Parts: sequence; structure tokens; C-alpha cells
Amino acid sequence: MIRIDLQGESLLLLPERALLWERTGTLVVADAHLGKAASFRAAGLPLPGGTTTETLTRLSAALDRTAARRLLLLGDFFHARAGRAARTLAAIAAWRERHQDLEVVLVRGNHDRGAGDPPCEWGFACHDEPWIEGPFAFRHHPEEEEAGYVLAGHIHPAVSLSGPGGQREKLPCFLFGERIGLLPAFGDFTGGATVRPRRGDRVFVVAEAEVIEVGS
Repeated sequence: MIRIDLQGESLLLLPERALLWERTGTLVVADAHLGKAASFRAAGLPLPGGTTTETLTRLSAALDRTAARRLLLLGDFFHARAGRAARTLAAIAAWRERHQDLEVVLVRGNHDRGAGDPPCEWGFACHDEPWIEGPFAFRHHPEEEEAGYVLAGHIHPAVSLSGPGGQREKLPCFLFGERIGLLPAFGDFTGGATVRPRRGDRVFVVAEAEVIEVGS
């Protein structure tokens, strides 16, 4: 993990593709897209199961390692209404039972509008964007806010790196610009969009179990 200072606040960037706002004990993740594989299976595509369980296992690992007291989801928690299969809902309910004392806040994204809010019994606090707290404006869509520095998802940012032998690899990344910071997609079945950092942006790639800053 890497610690950075942003807007006078200390943030930890985690290889689980999440960040911890240390002062408030808040773990922030974007774009879990739970149930995406189930959505595709409902449409007739023969995809394997287990992606939701793998994503939730990684989320639990990040929560346990950081001892976070709150989870802030920056939109697209569910991928689609068709992905709310019984197996998916049961896996998330079991995860919630394990973390029943955890405060969970969902800032709704575009997929949440179609998929619907999580069941009431899970105890999620669901809000439209932006969620303003401290120096930050938490959004799903990366659009500037006068109220604070924006931390957002939606883009699924990634950068393409090249090695000395000509090999290239596309890796998910955190990107922090002048007014907006992007988080990588948290979900295991989400893909990534290549971003082109501007001069002065800070870029941190997630490479297996490490977070590494790269030149912009």
C-alpha cells in the first residue's frame, strides 16, 4: 500500500483496488458491479460463477486489514437487476452478516438506477451523488464540484505500460488530477478503460499485491 496526502488528508491506496481515508476510518471503493456474471448468464452467455464471492472475499480482506469503520461505495454496487440472482444475494447477505457492525454508504451510480438499491435489511444508506464530507465530494461520475475535491469511479481507469523488451501490459490504476481523483473498478469482472494522464497528474498502478506510482 502507498500513503498519499490529498487536500490535507492522509489516504492509503490499497492493492485490493480501494483506498482508506485514515482520519475517518473509511474504506472507499468504486464499481463493484456485483452480479455482472449472473446478468450475462441470465442473457444466455455460459459464464462461470464465483466472481461475486471472490470480490466480497477481497473486500473483507481490505476491511480486516485496515480495521475500517465505514465502507463508502462510489456507485454501481449491483451491475443490473437481472444479476440479483438468489445465489448472488445470498453471498452478499452472508458477507453483510459477517460485517454487521460496519456502516455502509452507497452513492448511487448509473447502474444502480436500473438495478435498484440493496435490500433494506442490509442496512445500506443510499444517496444520490454527491456525498460531501470534509474536503471531498464523493461521486460516481467524475464531474467537478465546487464543494470539494472529487473522488469518483465510473471510468474503470487503467494505463498501458511498456517494458524494455517491447511487452505491454494494461493495469488498473488510481489517477489524481487537479480537481478529480479516479478509483479503479473494484469488481473482478469489470474490465478497464485506458486513460491518458495530463501533466501534473499522479498515477498509481495496481500490480498484483503492490501499488506503484508511475510517471505521467
